[in-house]
Amino acid sequence: MLSWFTAEGLARFQFAFTISFHFIFPAFSIGLASFLAVLEGLWLTRHDANFLKLFNYWKTIFAVVFGMGVVSGIVMSYQFGTNWAAFADKAGPVVGPLMGYEVLTAFFLEAGFLGIMLFGLKRVGPGLHFFATLMVAAGTLISAIWVLSANSWMQTPTGYAINAAGQYIPQNWWAIVFNPSFPYRLVHTVLAAFLTTAFAVGGVGAFHLLRDPNLRQARIMFSMAMWMAAIVTPIQIFAGDQHGLNTLEYQPAKIAAMEGHYETQKGAPLILFGIPDDEAETTRFAVEIPKLGSLILAHSADAEIKGLTAFPKQDRPHALLPFFAFRIMVGLGLLMLAVGLWSLLERIRHRLYEDRWLHRAALVMAPAGFVAVIAGWVVTENGRQPFTIYGLLRTSDSLSPIAAPAVATSLIAFILVYFIVFGAGVFYLLRLMRRPPIEEDGELEKAPTRAAGITPMQEMDALAEASHAD
Repeated sequence: MLSWFTAEGLARFQFAFTISFHFIFPAFSIGLASFLAVLEGLWLTRHDANFLKLFNYWKTIFAVVFGMGVVSGIVMSYQFGTNWAAFADKAGPVVGPLMGYEVLTAFFLEAGFLGIMLFGLKRVGPGLHFFATLMVAAGTLISAIWVLSANSWMQTPTGYAINAAGQYIPQNWWAIVFNPSFPYRLVHTVLAAFLTTAFAVGGVGAFHLLRDPNLRQARIMFSMAMWMAAIVTPIQIFAGDQHGLNTLEYQPAKIAAMEGHYETQKGAPLILFGIPDDEAETTRFAVEIPKLGSLILAHSADAEIKGLTAFPKQDRPHALLPFFAFRIMVGLGLLMLAVGLWSLLERIRHRLYEDRWLHRAALVMAPAGFVAVIAGWVVTENGRQPFTIYGLLRTSDSLSPIAAPAVATSLIAFILVYFIVFGAGVFYLLRLMRRPPIEEDGELEKAPTRAAGITPMQEMDALAEASHAD
């Protein structure tokens, strides 16, 4: 078993710590950028200034989230050079270009239009501004495509050859980019980002509804968030099922660890709860439902599911973390489904804005998406161990020639800096969310709902005149 006080253990913990902080910001910004595009589109088409107020409210939050995501993402590249130089050398010919494409296409697109989206509405007009917002939203999605393509290649490597220096070099870029697990990971991750944003927005809307049930902007954001929860959560459950079938085909050891199965068996049970014990090769205190594991995993009650003992000990992931992280992810997904269905029921009963227990539940569920995406990341990455490139390059062979004290020093520095800097950032975000949307921009408070026939540009001119009148 890996000791966490070796150079490898500390380097793995450092990467897990920093990427856990990083991952929540792209997961939020992907969904939030699309939400901003929808809000601005609704403002342009429905002629309702409340959508513009909400756009400005969430635009400020997006700017902070985007900045924190960029800063925390830089650290990933730093660690490849310091702690994982052997991996960077061997996988660089494949992973390096994919990351370069992400910068050239997605990051430049986001950076090029971000300033216009944040500050340019009165300067460039609604049409060009809406185009800028769409480009920022597209940039976040393109970024997800390249990053997930690189990560998926590490999970299901294809299209490569090995040169004399032991490097993995590209032979077929189509096979590399569109590797077997990539489509499933892309859909599952993007939907997770949308749900993360939906429940964050829904939680903020619920918070303001609890304070003022008649606040129009709170009603709008809560309604939109609950529509997303009710529609996307079932789709996400289906996408997760398809992703599981793909993982069963290409990474059966990961599935065995997630499910807590040590013995290969037909008609495998679904283990609801237990404590995996790798040394004893059994899941202790298991609470099981007979045959349901095979039915869910392979869509056949009598299907054979491989257990961890079917794989050499040196090739098995440790089951404890993936087992519990998977149950956290699935449990939160079911709670999201319950809240979405609850909101549908209250919408039908015309009590969506009056049911305070629903509002309290949505407020409690506000961070659920962030926890779920981190749990999903733990399942994905820890379940791939002991490999960085599944079946090809071991984690122990990916490490830089670096001593444990050096890694420990940088790890302590990261922990201190992250908790101070990102703690302050999260505190500031919560303060922004605590403010009612109507107070986000003082000049917007004086703006009436746009009358029929008034163009967006005329409305912006009226807003500017109102601000100068002060």
